[in-house]
Amino acid sequence: SGVYVTTKLWPLFAGQHLILSIMMWVGIATAFLAALIAFRQRDIKKVLAYSTVSQLGFMFAALGAGAPVAAFFHVVTHACFKALLFLGAGSVIHGMHEKQDLYEMGHLKSHMKFTHMTFLIANLAIIGFPLTAGFFSKDAILMNVAEHSTVAFILLIGAALLTAFYMTRCYSLAFHGEARSKEAEHAHESPLVMTIPLMVLAVLSVFAGWF
Repeated sequence: SGVYVTTKLWPLFAGQHLILSIMMWVGIATAFLAALIAFRQRDIKKVLAYSTVSQLGFMFAALGAGAPVAAFFHVVTHACFKALLFLGAGSVIHGMHEKQDLYEMGHLKSHMKFTHMTFLIANLAIIGFPLTAGFFSKDAILMNVAEHSTVAFILLIGAALLTAFYMTRCYSLAFHGEARSKEAEHAHESPLVMTIPLMVLAVLSVFAGWF
C-alpha cells in the first residue's frame, strides 16, 4: 500500500530530490537486510515473509530513482508470484501434516509433483529468471536505478543475487535431498481445491510481465 500511495501521490515527490535519494538508499538497505534475514530462516512462511520485505525494498529503490511505473509494475508481478509462493507453502504445509520447518522437509518433489512444479515456477519468477514476470519488472527497476547511480545499481544487483540464493535454498530444502522426517516420507499432494489456484497463478507468474 505504501508503494501504491507514493505512486498515486507522485507529483508531490517528483521534485523532492533529497527525499527521493533517501527513499532509494533506504529501499536498497531494506532489500539487502531482509534478504540476509530470509537466508537464516527455517520456517518456510518466514522465508517468504522476509522476501516480501526485501522486494518492497526493490520497489522503493525504484521510486527513489524516479521510476514510479517500474515500482508499480513490480507490485503487480510480485503479487502474482508471491501469492503463488504462499499458496504453494500452504500446500506444502498441508502435505507435511502442518510441519513448517524446512529442515524437516526434503524429497517432496516425488510426493507433491504438482506443488513442486508450481513452486519452482514461482521461485524462478521471484529471482528474475528470463521471460518470467519477475524478470521484466526487476529489469525495469535495475535499468532505472542504473541511470540514477552506478553504486546503487551494483548494490541492488547484489540484493537480487541474495534473492536467488535464499529462494533457491528454500526450494532445495523443501523439495530436494533426502526426506528428513516421517512427515516428509509420507507427504501427500493437496486436493484440487488447493492445486487449481496454483496452476492459475503459475500462468500469471510467467506471463503477467509480458503485457
